[in-house]
Amino acid sequence: MHHETALADPIVSVDTLPLEVAVVVPTLNEAANVERLVEKLTNVLAGRGWEVLFVDDNSPDGTSDVVRRIARTSRHVRIVQRVGRRGLSSAVIEGVLATAAPVIAVMDGDLQHSEDALPRLIDAVASNDADIAVGTRYVDGGGVGEWSALRVSMSQFATKIGQIALRTKVSDPMSGFFAMRREAFDAALPRLSAIGFKILADILASSPTPLRVAEVPYQFRTREAGESKIGARVIAEYAELLAEKTIGRFVPVRLLKFLMVGGLGVFVHLSVLWALLTAGNSFMMAQTGAVVTAIAFNFFLNNSFTYADRKLKGWAVLGGLASFYAISAVGALANIGIGTWLAGQNERWWVAGVAGVLVGAIWNFAMSSALTWRK
Repeated sequence: MHHETALADPIVSVDTLPLEVAVVVPTLNEAANVERLVEKLTNVLAGRGWEVLFVDDNSPDGTSDVVRRIARTSRHVRIVQRVGRRGLSSAVIEGVLATAAPVIAVMDGDLQHSEDALPRLIDAVASNDADIAVGTRYVDGGGVGEWSALRVSMSQFATKIGQIALRTKVSDPMSGFFAMRREAFDAALPRLSAIGFKILADILASSPTPLRVAEVPYQFRTREAGESKIGARVIAEYAELLAEKTIGRFVPVRLLKFLMVGGLGVFVHLSVLWALLTAGNSFMMAQTGAVVTAIAFNFFLNNSFTYADRKLKGWAVLGGLASFYAISAVGALANIGIGTWLAGQNERWWVAGVAGVLVGAIWNFAMSSALTWRK
């Protein structure tokens, strides 16, 4: 006898809803804030298919361990732990690439971004009214909380510079709080610089076509736990990002930084040469000392400035310094050879000199990038 069994309508839990949005949270030493952030996201994203993906730069305070503990009982929570890599922008990129969500939101892990604005950011994108929705502090309804007058002025100045350099009317291009459609991210991905902390500005400048932008005001909160990451490095990386998206279209920014270091090296060379000659040394001895000192100066400054993303540490510094000396020696020979040859062709002395310098500098840059600070 055939029996038919009536099936009850399936009950769909939040855990089985189709994935709608992923919140990418880059972290460095935010262990004290993780649990509260997950609680806040659970409240404001109730009824949606969502996940939060913490991308942690191997925080010494155990941020990754805290996330894993929470993730064992919550399938909404995921962790990407990066070892040997640092940087907010690159962390966001890796987080986006690690999720399948059609909508991605980005926010900090320090609780300063108001989660109450998150649903409005997501809805603006999910409704297809915008490609990217930006949480802004600089329109009606937004604010910067308890910032000092100096910090407000610095932020407004940096914002204005960003708007001019990136040719965008977005009121807060430095915001780290936004949502975007995956298609918009994928289109910008090949051109992203992944420099520093301002990933939104990078995305806006890297998109091959103008993005439809929605702005959602929010109140920036005061940090409750952990330490602020703002410092000279953040400012320098923001300046480098703007240079990359403007000047970098014509001349590699890393080459410009290398040449800047070389210019300072000339000053060091002449200063040491003068000091050694004044001390009674022969010109040959003084010149040798100046060359050795200037090359070492260039190496260490390039290591911290030009190639900060590939910075050599520990014993690798000695090998890098040795290779840089060897490369610079060949560069000096190329400089002399090209300059002498052009001078023999009846070129003006300064043309021959500049040509020699350029050939030597380009050689040093190319070989240093390939050997001393290779990826």
